[in-house]
Amino acid sequence: MGDRDDDRDDIPFWRRKSLVEMSPTEWESLCDGCGQCCLHKLEDTDSGEIQNTNVACRLLDTATGRCRHYAERSQWVADCKALTPDNAGKLAWLPDTCAYRLLARGKDLPNWHPLLTHDPESVVRAGLSVRGRVISETGAGPLENHIVQWWPRQRG
Repeated sequence: MGDRDDDRDDIPFWRRKSLVEMSPTEWESLCDGCGQCCLHKLEDTDSGEIQNTNVACRLLDTATGRCRHYAERSQWVADCKALTPDNAGKLAWLPDTCAYRLLARGKDLPNWHPLLTHDPESVVRAGLSVRGRVISETGAGPLENHIVQWWPRQRG
């Protein structure tokens, strides 16, 4: 057999499969580990503008930027919103750099994404990780006192 230009195995899964078609392992690998989705946000009800805070869900390990109880997170935090192929492109509070959001909107992964770099630290080097930049919600006080502008603001 000769080389085939149309060999689909050479195409990364996120370019040849829809979000619905991905295996659970493929789906989970899309997460770059930035932790931005675990930050509390404030939404202006009039404008739809979403402001990030540096206050993280109590389950987020602020030193690593990872959830301490990821598999059971909805048991620990009742309002933890699970991402699905149906809602990934619609959740305004997801960062613009989120792979789920990008792929749901027909875009590709950013060049720093760990699936492309094969390095989980690439998200940190890109300046998009919350690791070491956030505090836990426990004892944080009013969220209005913790608004940060690390990333571009989003609209609802």
